[in-house]
Amino acid sequence: MLKRILVLDDSQVILDTIKEVLLYEKFEVKITKESKDIIETIKEYKPHLVILDYKNTGPKGDAICRQIKNNPTINDTPVIICSAYLNEDDMALCGCDATISKPFGIEELTDKVNNLVYL
Repeated sequence: MLKRILVLDDSQVILDTIKEVLLYEKFEVKITKESKDIIETIKEYKPHLVILDYKNTGPKGDAICRQIKNNPTINDTPVIICSAYLNEDDMALCGCDATISKPFGIEELTDKVNNLVYL
C-alpha cells in the first residue's frame, strides 16, 4: 500500500511540483488549494503526512497545524510547513514536525518526507 500525502498550497505551480516529485518517489498524493475544510479532508483521506503552505488564502499553515495537533483523531499525523516566510519560533509553537524553506530543492523535500513517513 502506498503512503498517502496531502499537500495544501495556494500556488498551483508548487502543488504540481510537489505532486510530481512525490509520485516519482512512489507516494499517493492528494493536492488542494482549499484550506476551508482541510481538517475534514485529513480525516477522510487519512494521510500519512500533511504538507502545508504557511501563507494560504485562508487560515495560515501554523493555525491549521495547531488544529491537527489538537485533534485527537488526527494528532499523530506528521506535518511539514513550507514557507518563504519561515519563523522558527512560530513553527515550534504550532507543533509541526518539520519545516521546508521556499524555494526548496527536490532532495530536501524527499529527505524530510521520507524521514517522517518511514519513522
